[in-house]
Amino acid sequence: MPVDHYENFPVASILLPKRLRPAVEAIYAFARSADDLADEGDATPEERLAALAAYEAALARIEQGATSHEPMFERLAQVVREYDMPLKPMYELLSAFKQDVMVSRYQTFETLLDYCSRSANPVGYMMLHLYGAADEENVRDSDAICSALQLINFLQDVAIDLHKERIYIPLEDLNRYAVSPAALDHVSARPRWRSMMRFEVERARKLLLSGAPLALRLPGRIGFELRMVVQGGMRILDAIEAVEYDVFLHRPKLSKRDWLGIFWSSVRMKRLMRIN
Repeated sequence: MPVDHYENFPVASILLPKRLRPAVEAIYAFARSADDLADEGDATPEERLAALAAYEAALARIEQGATSHEPMFERLAQVVREYDMPLKPMYELLSAFKQDVMVSRYQTFETLLDYCSRSANPVGYMMLHLYGAADEENVRDSDAICSALQLINFLQDVAIDLHKERIYIPLEDLNRYAVSPAALDHVSARPRWRSMMRFEVERARKLLLSGAPLALRLPGRIGFELRMVVQGGMRILDAIEAVEYDVFLHRPKLSKRDWLGIFWSSVRMKRLMRIN
């Protein structure tokens, strides 16, 4: 957490109710394969956009009630029918993946958040919908958590993204801290880089904590799963700080010991809710 592809899906989690696993796996398969179309392999930008447009056409056929001959979309259509799942979040994911093909820099934090609102937030909404908990307050907090997790993933993967010629740190922040986009991994940028990353980490942490009450409101398995997600995000931020923000030489990732700490931190979150 986060993992290589679609980090916000609790696929195969032992905490996921058995009845929901086929639905979550069908949505995950759609999201991951679409993400791969935008991000993996040697296809040209034009080929990637055409493939994603074909996914949009497949969603349109589901919306029209047409039968699909492709197993992945047939399973997705079954989820849409069984759970009355809106297709808008899926279209939003595709729009974000298309943006990944065309956009490699973000001028402001607001434009980056707009991207997160389509690349990450739809995942939280669909999970809440499956649980029958997608009310306005829950969706608001879920959006904060999902956007924060996306931002944390960007901070964790600066070096990986740079290798793909992408920068997900707002250019206005790089400018403010006098860090040249062309010298992100250069040693001379380290002091300014640490100052900027300190700011980015704190902003992501604040956003994550603003949505954390959702993890305390939701009951049962979904609540505990979400508490672990929140605590996992917090642990990644702590790990970035522990390596003094040098994510180029030390990509923060969670160990088995970290997961044990995440579990107990999640238990304590529940106890705090009871005290309050």
